[in-house]
Amino acid sequence: MADPETRADPTVLLPEAEVRRVVDELAARIAPVVDDQTVAVVLLTGGLWFAADLTRALARAGAHVRFDALWLASYGDETTSRGRIDVHAPLQRSVQGRKVLILDDVFDTGLSLAEAVRIMREAGASEVLTCVFARKPWPLPRAPEPDFVGWEAPNRFLVGYGLDHAGAWRGLADICALD
Repeated sequence: MADPETRADPTVLLPEAEVRRVVDELAARIAPVVDDQTVAVVLLTGGLWFAADLTRALARAGAHVRFDALWLASYGDETTSRGRIDVHAPLQRSVQGRKVLILDDVFDTGLSLAEAVRIMREAGASEVLTCVFARKPWPLPRAPEPDFVGWEAPNRFLVGYGLDHAGAWRGLADICALD
């Protein structure tokens, strides 16, 4: 993989306007199943862009969720998962007896989402829902599958809208391929 600072421009796969449309459609589907006691838990770092946009879209739809973050890592600066999850920072508030909506940028191996669901259940969440902006194809079954998926992504190395390569390209408004 080329160094992100020397690589040519990434190829746009999903332009900013389509990203906004996907987020608004997700909010319309999620708003009826959450309430003001629901805790939206973003998986850091990549899910932050999506979570910010989705929680604002939910608020516009009248769904005012609480917000927290869980910092998990499976990639580090690599282009493939290391096959294990590191927890860098836990939740800041209790989810005991509350519905939790886990938000992440992309679903590929499923390891981060599965670990987040496990952590929420162990923390006493009454219900755990999951939402990812993008789902990539994978050759093996993954558990759990997300409850809400915004975009069926191609099997390419994605950057932009929170997705990165070694910390670079996250700030792109479009979702792009870097391969």
